[in-house]
Amino acid sequence: MTPHPLVLAVDDEKGILRLFKVELEAQGFRVLTAENGAEAIKLARDQRPDILLLDVMMPEMDGLEVMRRMKDEWSVPVLLVTAKDSTTDKLRGLEMGADDYIIKPFSVDELGARIRAVLRRMMPERNPVFRFGDLEVDTAHRSVRRAGKLVNLTRTEWELLEALVANAGKVMLGPELLTKVWGPEYREDLEYLRVWVSRLRQKIEPDPGRPVLLKNIPGIGYMLDPGEPPA
Repeated sequence: MTPHPLVLAVDDEKGILRLFKVELEAQGFRVLTAENGAEAIKLARDQRPDILLLDVMMPEMDGLEVMRRMKDEWSVPVLLVTAKDSTTDKLRGLEMGADDYIIKPFSVDELGARIRAVLRRMMPERNPVFRFGDLEVDTAHRSVRRAGKLVNLTRTEWELLEALVANAGKVMLGPELLTKVWGPEYREDLEYLRVWVSRLRQKIEPDPGRPVLLKNIPGIGYMLDPGEPPA
């Protein structure tokens, strides 16, 4: 039997946390709560929730910083809760890796619907294995094989490849890749991206000096070439 999704709700207001716990559990979620960023990070590492519900405005460590630290460790989905109805704040959160945001005040029914929508988008496809020539990428098990042999990737190499696989056949801008994998503070560091692309090519290309999978589009960015579609 599949367990109910585990939500970690983080807010510095105890009353809001009690409301989240009671209402979301009534909707079928399991709920953990944390009153500050440090407590949230510890709970997240110990319990591995299915989604983080983060209030942006918290003292000491805000929700964006909690999200950044967690996204550095694993690709947990994040729903930001904010009282700021500002396009700049929304874009900053999304650029840093948030999967959605909800603006106070909101109904708990809307909150539950947003959580379910994010979790649905994060579910693996029925066939989560992608093939590019002799390269096989299994996104469900986070494994990569080339010519049938397992390829060992670092966490950063995997996240870079995962971003490219999700956009196979599409040119990804350098700043777009840097923001998605490393965060917005790296968006202009194109030389840094070139180094990591070179490392990844060493592991996935038959001939890294003549790449046929991970292609450079001069002056624009990179693309993972899906090759010719089957007849």
